[in-house]
Amino acid sequence: MRIAGKIVVSALALVVFAGTAYGYSTLSSLDDVTRSSVIDAGKQPRPGEQPTDGSLDILLVGRDSRTDEKGNPLPADVLRELRAGPNGDDLTDTLIVLRIPNGTQTVKAFSIPRDSYVTLPGGEKGKINAAFGRAKLAEAAKLRAAGETDKDKIEQESLTAGRRATRQVVEDLTGVTIDHFAEVNLLSFYDISNAVGGVEVCLKQASSDRDSGANFPAGPQKISGAAALAFVRERKPLPRGDIDRVVRQQVFLASLAHQVLSAGTLSNPGKVSDLIDAVKKSVVLDDSWNLLDFVGQMRGISGGGIQFSTVPIVDPDYRYSKSDPRTTAVQVDPAQVKQFAASLIGAPPASSKPQAPSGVVVDVANAGDASGLAQRVSDVLKDKGFAPGTTGNAAARRTSLVRYGAALATQGKAVAELLGGLATAESADVPAGHIEVTLGQVYAGPGTSSGGGAAAGAGDAPITSAGENCVN
Repeated sequence: MRIAGKIVVSALALVVFAGTAYGYSTLSSLDDVTRSSVIDAGKQPRPGEQPTDGSLDILLVGRDSRTDEKGNPLPADVLRELRAGPNGDDLTDTLIVLRIPNGTQTVKAFSIPRDSYVTLPGGEKGKINAAFGRAKLAEAAKLRAAGETDKDKIEQESLTAGRRATRQVVEDLTGVTIDHFAEVNLLSFYDISNAVGGVEVCLKQASSDRDSGANFPAGPQKISGAAALAFVRERKPLPRGDIDRVVRQQVFLASLAHQVLSAGTLSNPGKVSDLIDAVKKSVVLDDSWNLLDFVGQMRGISGGGIQFSTVPIVDPDYRYSKSDPRTTAVQVDPAQVKQFAASLIGAPPASSKPQAPSGVVVDVANAGDASGLAQRVSDVLKDKGFAPGTTGNAAARRTSLVRYGAALATQGKAVAELLGGLATAESADVPAGHIEVTLGQVYAGPGTSSGGGAAAGAGDAPITSAGENCVN
């Protein structure tokens, strides 16, 4: 059984943050953590140096792997408990970027859905989680063709190629220069969640899923080990599928951060020791990351100082294959993603902002099942300077559409951009001075959340490590 998306437990970052309060000596035991040459030589910031793009950026990767950090297979009993088959794909199922603006100790984290349809290194189009496996396979073939026969060398150098390709595709999509890299797998997640004594989560309703092993009641609860992995793997029964799974990953990671940074964890030497042991067993870092220097930079971060959100999504059910229309991906607009990533550490460039209209009325209709969605989206547009018009329901349709008359083409396209890059159509049927927005069943843009913390895309309320986030 192929493992669906796993939480990127940013184990290393959390342990390092904990070290800001626990002390430098504790972290010295992480010196022998597995390293990989992921960052280009000379491009990583020097100790004490502030990155030129305005932020220290860390890529956290969760990989669908049944091996440890040395490439050794996980024990059969562990695989059975995790409900994982013996064969894993070389996929990066979770991608999270941590942005730490220069001169601050506020961490802004954002997720990239694993099925985002992007341009991969080399120019080919595909899902972002395939970059790792393609590069790994190509490097292994190259080494064998050159006469290399050492299996361990081929494996390690191929893994490095996969990690570098993953870093590159994230940089290309987001415009962010990745300064450091951390990778975890199934075993590290399992051990880390156990090490902290469980993590508090909350569900709006009970859920169960045979594939992931999920079986949870509604309301707040503490989970760890196999149950924690099931919580962040569950997908099919959730209202928005992969999008809700991304939200679960964010909520779990936020709660884990709060747990790690709490007095109960930091004051317990046994828990801290278990946490560091878990990191050392299965986490891989780039070889340029000086942990003690990083601790000095991050001194003072608290459990509530991390915010999580998701890149803007154009279409979560994008049918990109003409030969197989059943095949889907998550459509993202690189320009929107870059603007979103830049906005986390400061205002986006003025040239990228749509011009605020004057006297343009936007009518919003909901053609999906989400209660109150039309009003929430109308409120989002009102905040951007558009006059609110009518809100209500429309005949069911799958995709969203923005319609406008010829005189309001510029403003209509601006509305479509603000809502995540929706499809547009010019129509003489739209009343003069009005723009009509119809929100389809797969709409996942701003306004999706009612403010409770679900982050389906830019514009939703971010999840914080100090918040009470009850989710689907």
